[in-house]
Amino acid sequence: MFDIKEQLKIIKKGTLEIINEKELIEKLKRGRPLVVKLGVDPTAPDIHLGHTVVLNKLRDFQKLGHHVVLIIGSGTA
Repeated sequence: MFDIKEQLKIIKKGTLEIINEKELIEKLKRGRPLVVKLGVDPTAPDIHLGHTVVLNKLRDFQKLGHHVVLIIGSGTA
C-alpha cells in the first residue's frame, strides 16, 4: 500500500473538496483498507460519460488498495 502522503496526493488529484480531511488522514493512518461506496441511480437506462468522473476516482481508491463498492439503482431509469 502507498504511504499516506502519496495516497492523499492521488486522492486529492481532480478533487474539489474533501469534507473531513483530518478524519480521512486518521483512517489512512490505521493501515487498513477503506471501504469506499458510490451509489448511482441513472436518470436514463444507461451509464453515460458524466459518470466517469466518480468512477475514475473509485478506480484511484482501488489502485491504492482500498475496497470499492458500486451500487447501481434502477429507481428513476
